[in-house]
Amino acid sequence: MQARLSQSSLYQQCPRVLEHLSGLGEVPAEVALPSSLLHLVKLRASQLNQCGFCQHMHANEARQDGEQQGRLDVLPAWREVDVFSPEERAALAWTEALTRISDQTISDHLYQQAHNAFGDSGLIELTSVILQINSWNRISVAFRFQPDIAQ
Repeated sequence: MQARLSQSSLYQQCPRVLEHLSGLGEVPAEVALPSSLLHLVKLRASQLNQCGFCQHMHANEARQDGEQQGRLDVLPAWREVDVFSPEERAALAWTEALTRISDQTISDHLYQQAHNAFGDSGLIELTSVILQINSWNRISVAFRFQPDIAQ
């Protein structure tokens, strides 16, 4: 499968995409969202959106930041395994709900669970990161960006 448009061409022709989407993912330091949690969120959304480019990139970033390969291996089954913290579980549930928003509404229970875990500012920032990765996934899938996987 050949890319329809290169990343560099996209960024040259429409630099605001890179600028604005990058801005969505810039979580202020005073908001307590660990990078390990954000890696899981980005990887899980990318799995749901079938974005191989982003899955590869975010799994690599997570490993580089010290994430265990075993946790990445079972991420699609996060509900069935006990290796994720309550905050990670709340973030993953919120990620799946926002990523699949056309399939279901956001229940009061789910909102309250996420809000209890992250508070107002944390939930706003988490939602912004999820918006960002879903947008990147759609761009990458639409233009068939391919991961650089060494054979």
